[in-house]
Amino acid sequence: MPRRVNLPGADELFRATASRPRKDGEVEEEPESTGLSGRIKHNEKMTVYLTSDELLAVEQARLKLRSELGRNVDRGRLVRAALAIALGDLEARGTDSEIAQRLSAS
Repeated sequence: MPRRVNLPGADELFRATASRPRKDGEVEEEPESTGLSGRIKHNEKMTVYLTSDELLAVEQARLKLRSELGRNVDRGRLVRAALAIALGDLEARGTDSEIAQRLSAS
């Protein structure tokens, strides 16, 4: 006798990820979802190509953080932190920032 499998419906598979309108016409923002680990869900993606040496440097930095600080950090989190530092420096120092200097030299 064939077994009947219950599959989830479309409402269970597809949930709204954008802002939801409320009855009073205001827009209700979705809260940033965090898991048990405290990690934030990111809805956007960007692909970056690295040389073998750059990827090796990222991996070595990740392993150094783990061995010296006891922090188990994935590559994406490491890159996002470095990007935040670079953008903060750019905001604070403008063309004197390290990233502006590096990009003007290339």
